Amino acid sequence: MKRLIKKIFPQSVYAVLGSIKDRYRSHYSMRTYSQEGEDAVLRKIFENKESGFYVDVGSHHPWRFSNTQIFYEQGWRGINIDAMPGSMKPFQRHRTQDINLEIAISDVNEKLTYYVFNEPALNGFSDSLSQLRNNLDSFRIIATKEIATQTLKDIFDQYLPAHQIIDFLSVDVEGFDFRVLNSNDWVKYRPLVILVEVLDMQFKKLYEDKIVQFLTQKGYEVFGKTGYTVIFKEQSFQ
Repeated sequence: MKRLIKKIFPQSVYAVLGSIKDRYRSHYSMRTYSQEGEDAVLRKIFENKESGFYVDVGSHHPWRFSNTQIFYEQGWRGINIDAMPGSMKPFQRHRTQDINLEIAISDVNEKLTYYVFNEPALNGFSDSLSQLRNNLDSFRIIATKEIATQTLKDIFDQYLPAHQIIDFLSVDVEGFDFRVLNSNDWVKYRPLVILVEVLDMQFKKLYEDKIVQFLTQKGYEVFGKTGYTVIFKEQSFQ
């Protein structure tokens, strides 16, 4: 059928018809940048909020696997944090209204070995997870680097605007997520929503996970799950 239409109509007309079709289709579709659709869930949670503030630890890239890009496009602003050397260069170009920090986060100030993969999304500080993934399928460690860490509390003390509410905190740091969460001051800094990677995908074991137990003790409850990502809400947030 497409071949027949191309024969009947000039190329310019066919291109216009295609453009109309794409606009019609986009009216019923939703753009998403997240790896597992997390930003779609967040848009539902914050559907009546025109502007807000996010913090993305393990931000990786302005668009690829991003839980925050769709919000940036809508006028939200926030803090992007990633330990990968050079990671903030694209953020400085494309997220000019955000605070972009090339900093490693841990629950103590120390120097750790950072494992660099041929797939940057796998980069991280977890030795056990990195060794497990090394030479798995086509993935491999291509370099290591010693990097000094800071705590999330110290980052908030220094960079979070005064009296700023954190609407959502996204944490995805390849097996180091608990230590990032453990480095926050949960009395002083309480995001309304938290997204964090939990590597065990079995839903029946969810409440046995130490991250889930930790955040439950801090006054959060599980709101949903998308693949590896668990979404929490602060108990008083409706």
